[in-house]
Amino acid sequence: MVKTVIAKAHTNIALVKYWGKKDARLMLPQNGSISLTLDHFYTQTSVAFDPKLKNDQIYFDDHLIPAGKATRMTKFLDLIRQQSGQTAPAIVKTANHVPTSAGLASSASGFAALAAAGSRAAGLNLSPTELSRLARRGSGSATRSVFGGFVEWHAGHDDASSYAEPLQDPIDWDIQMIAVVLQATKKPISSTAGMARVVATSPYYSAWVKTAHRDLARMRKAILKKDLNAVGRIAETNAMRMHALNLSADPAFNYFTPDTLTAIKVVQDLRANGINCYYTLDAGPNVKIICASTDTAAIMAAFKPYFAADQLIVAKPGPGITITEA
Repeated sequence: MVKTVIAKAHTNIALVKYWGKKDARLMLPQNGSISLTLDHFYTQTSVAFDPKLKNDQIYFDDHLIPAGKATRMTKFLDLIRQQSGQTAPAIVKTANHVPTSAGLASSASGFAALAAAGSRAAGLNLSPTELSRLARRGSGSATRSVFGGFVEWHAGHDDASSYAEPLQDPIDWDIQMIAVVLQATKKPISSTAGMARVVATSPYYSAWVKTAHRDLARMRKAILKKDLNAVGRIAETNAMRMHALNLSADPAFNYFTPDTLTAIKVVQDLRANGINCYYTLDAGPNVKIICASTDTAAIMAAFKPYFAADQLIVAKPGPGITITEA
């Protein structure tokens, strides 16, 4: 009997970023990272291994992906087959409730969900740590989407030592993000290609790794103290240093648009007027505002002259991965 397993994984936004790999095959990062899992954005994926199939069939939002464009997911399924001894092709159906490839961590939730549903459908019963290590092989940041709340990814030095674990979940204090969705289109250079260029060509990369290590220690303390201002300041500075690396690469590149700069300016003006909010950006144009829920109305009002209401999405801390059998 063919077993179908469904997994739901939420996106995470890094507060201390990883930007660069020391092992591309194993997806080992140059530095560790800390993130916040969000409730609003998620991926739901079902997987069934069926010996009657001739090859993997992968559907994205009800559309069959041509084999040539599904290589990354097929290779990940091969990894699951190697670990489990499963030999049958799989049918995969994915629904993404995240703008794809726009810096809102769609690959993180996507590969976390695929890892969970695929491994269980193949007969594996992985621990959260084992699942985190597996998800990492699909997308580095997916290692964090296995868990809810604040999550730390330990860089490690090999496959066994590179995994994520929760720092604080559930979160019992007032912190949230408002996503400013500026461009729900494919970004000009992928995260994988961008970080590889930075590692190879930026003269400042070694300094980034050192400061990222310091940011990790500072961020852990800020979370432990439930200090939103410290969390925001560290995250904002860390994000801008990451984007400065992109400008120092050869050739230089960036993910900003004019609207990105407008959103950053609005946040800076709000803070100058006493609203405690901070911005962060991943590899894309979208700005995420770190703030307390009590300041939502003031922030929304400040953004209203520049952006449509549906471009501003409030996201609370989100849960870890869930797995069910159909």
